[in-house]
Amino acid sequence: MRKLIAAVMLFGVMAVPAYAAEVAVLDWRAALMNTESAQTSLSRLEGEVGAQQSEAKSLGNELQSLQQRLQSEGDVMSESERQRLMSELQQKGRRFETLRREVLTAQQRSEKQFLKQAEPMLEKAVDEVIARHGIDILVEPQGVLHSSMDLPNLTDEVTQVFNSLN
Repeated sequence: MRKLIAAVMLFGVMAVPAYAAEVAVLDWRAALMNTESAQTSLSRLEGEVGAQQSEAKSLGNELQSLQQRLQSEGDVMSESERQRLMSELQQKGRRFETLRREVLTAQQRSEKQFLKQAEPMLEKAVDEVIARHGIDILVEPQGVLHSSMDLPNLTDEVTQVFNSLN
């Protein structure tokens, strides 16, 4: 009886067709950031905060120079000179932090606005490419731990479809 049950179970397993899922990878961030819309958004952001970024970079260099001067010459400076230098360092440090926060806030606002506008088109582009290739499973490149075969990478194609939707 056990042999009969084992034979029926083995036959049942063999009768079930083996399904091979079509698997592909998509780096959706890269696909989105390579779009014409993203490049336009980045250019617009650069125009908005470019002057602040330049000022922050310049201040960063000045802060570094002031710190080095304070470290190397601080022992031989007069107390008033050291105090003046420390006051300048603090003032420029506050301005640097203010600029850094303003630029970060503008970047976050711009990214949020862009993603809100781009998300529906990205979904549409991904759906179109998935349908075109008959993909059953779509994974991010970072999510693939091992694959014995090269998986199709749809990133560039999604970018192209996204651009054509504009």
